[in-house]
Amino acid sequence: MTVVGEELTAELAALAAGVSGVPEAEAEVLADRPDGTVVRSGALVAKAHAPDTDREALAVRLAVAAHPLLRGILLAPLPAPAAPAPLTPSPAPFTASLLRGRPVTTWPLGEPVDRQEPDGAPWEDAAVLLARLHAVPPHALPSPLPPMRGPAKAARAVARMAAGAPSPAAGTVLRAWARLPDWARDEAPQPRADTLCHGDLHLGQLVRHPVPGGPWRLIDVDDLGIGDPAWDLARPAMWFATGLLDPDAWTRFLGAYRAAGGRAVPADGDPWPSLDVPARALTVQSAALAVVRAAREDRPLDEVEQDLTAACARIADVS
Repeated sequence: MTVVGEELTAELAALAAGVSGVPEAEAEVLADRPDGTVVRSGALVAKAHAPDTDREALAVRLAVAAHPLLRGILLAPLPAPAAPAPLTPSPAPFTASLLRGRPVTTWPLGEPVDRQEPDGAPWEDAAVLLARLHAVPPHALPSPLPPMRGPAKAARAVARMAAGAPSPAAGTVLRAWARLPDWARDEAPQPRADTLCHGDLHLGQLVRHPVPGGPWRLIDVDDLGIGDPAWDLARPAMWFATGLLDPDAWTRFLGAYRAAGGRAVPADGDPWPSLDVPARALTVQSAALAVVRAAREDRPLDEVEQDLTAACARIADVS
C-alpha cells in the first residue's frame, strides 16, 4: 500500500468511526483496491469510490438504491454524514465528497456469503433478486439513469492488460476481445438498453441484512444502470461454460431466475442465444484480469487462469 493509500484508509476509518461512534482503533479494512476502499466500523461501512467516478451518475445510482421500488432488492445507502475535514460537503443526499479526490458513501453492515461453504452459495436467492431488479420500471426511477457499466468494465480490464508486458496469454485474450461485437467492447450503445441492471453480479455482491441472518440483498451500485439484463447472468453462465461452476448450481440459478419471471432469457428453451455474447465478454474480462494479476505477482498463470485463457482461445478461433 502506498503512503497515499495508507492515509486514505486511515481517514476513511476515522470518518466511519466518527459516524458509528465506535473507537477508531476497532475499524476494519474490508477491501483496499484502486476502484474502492471499504472500511467497517461497528454496524456501518464506509466506501471511498474510484478517483475517476462520475459523481453525478453515482448520485443517481445511490438515489435508485434508496428508492422504495428497490426496497428488499438493493441494500440502501445511509444518508451522507456530516463533512468534517478533510471531507468537502456535497449536495447529493447520500454522497459525502471528496476524500482525497474520491467520493465517499456510507452503508449499513451486511453479512457476506461464506466463501468457506461453497455448497451453501445462495444462487437461487441471487437469481430471484436479479429477476426482481430487472422487473423494476426504469421510467419510475430517478433520472437520467446512466448506462449499465458492464461493457465499460470489460474494456477497462482489457486496456489494463494491454498496457502491461506482452505475453502469449495476453495475445490470446486480445484476439478473443477482437471477436466480440462493438457494443460488448463498449464501443457502441448496448442494443438492448431497456432494463435496470446491476452490471457486476457475483456472489461477493450479496449480503444478508440485517445482521445476522437477514434476507439477502444486492450491494455495490457502481455499475448499476440501463442495459441488457443478460449481462447480469453472464458471469455464472461463463463459469458454467468454462467448467468453473457446478452444472447443478447453474441449473438452480437459471431455473430460479426463470421461475421468478426474469426477462433476460426466454421463459423456457435454450438461453444461450441471449447469454452468448455477454458470457464471452465476461470470459475475456476475467482472463484479462488474471493475466494482469499473474504479471503483478511475477508468476505463471494458475490452473483456473489457464482455463480462462483456453476459453479465450476457443472464442478467438470461432469462425
